[in-house]
Amino acid sequence: MSVQLFVPTFRIQECLVEIQECLEKGWTGLGFKTNVFEHNWKEYTKLNNAHFISSNTVGLHLAVKLFKETKGWKDGDEIISTPLTFISTNHAISYERLKPVFADVDEYLCLDPEDVEKKITKKTRAVMFVGMGGNAGRYSEIVELCKKHDLILILDAAHMAGTRINGEHVGKDADVVIFSFQAVKNLPTADSGMICFRDTELDELARKYTWLGINKDTYARSTSKGAYKWHYEVDNVGFKYHGNSIMAAIGIVQLKYLDQDNAYRRQLCSWYAEGLRTNNEIHIIPTAPHCESSKHLFQIAVQKRDEVMLALNENEIYPGVHYRDNTEYSMYKYAIGTCPNASRMSKEIISLPLHLRMQKPDVDNVVNRLLTIIK
Repeated sequence: MSVQLFVPTFRIQECLVEIQECLEKGWTGLGFKTNVFEHNWKEYTKLNNAHFISSNTVGLHLAVKLFKETKGWKDGDEIISTPLTFISTNHAISYERLKPVFADVDEYLCLDPEDVEKKITKKTRAVMFVGMGGNAGRYSEIVELCKKHDLILILDAAHMAGTRINGEHVGKDADVVIFSFQAVKNLPTADSGMICFRDTELDELARKYTWLGINKDTYARSTSKGAYKWHYEVDNVGFKYHGNSIMAAIGIVQLKYLDQDNAYRRQLCSWYAEGLRTNNEIHIIPTAPHCESSKHLFQIAVQKRDEVMLALNENEIYPGVHYRDNTEYSMYKYAIGTCPNASRMSKEIISLPLHLRMQKPDVDNVVNRLLTIIK
């Protein structure tokens, strides 16, 4: 039987009950379940604000846009980011005609604070930190660096649902944190996300921008008697970025199991580590101290990576790569060669299969095949 990289697990009957409520009420869009999920997410993370959106990507764009508008940033201003990430992280910067400046990664595959500080210029306005695979890396040092240089901190927490540092959920130290609930993430829906601004005024502004700039959403304009208040104002040229109640209904159920699911993912990772740690040719990407990672990924680094992956595929094991060095893409080639560690790791890293349907024999199978291939 094949072993896939990701296979999402849904509590199907519970999800259907929540979705059925939407269908019976006749409300599948913005409001209703999205309100409940936002409340539950704030309770879970202890973050001040939470706004349910259609994806992590739209949240990243929205964050950059709102900071640009409210802080008076200009076209060509810079945001320091990582080259080792999904492309949407850096596209979100480019959407607003700002320039991604790439800093190198450290042993955790997260931004290296020393290189970040070297890349700060008079045009630097923010730092975009990505919690690779749920790992916090040296995030706390990045927080202090942003305070020192008066920079906005944007936390791309696409992999970090359930990640904690010193027992507290990540995000409270960032100016904004954006989560992903895409289909294969630790808290899967079909696709959605959550944007959590520290500043409540920005949260309120975001709600207008995600509903085309309209100052009051349809759900809020509907009374308990079913009357519809049609009149509204359009204050900004906004976007159709909000989430819907069907996705939120799934998220409400999945959130109840997030800590339990992440604990099992950590168990799978410990089995991987136990089986692989004696092989000197396989480097396991470490988890930062004081970080309880969501373990969205279990990553290793090997020589001749592409050959190893092809051999695994021949044995019906299908790992992934997270990620290709973004400076290799045409629009970011201006920075090629500026982040040597990211460039090297991009050619060596493998994400091994990791999902809730796996059991120890599945992990053992991947480990044994991998060790045989390496040998």
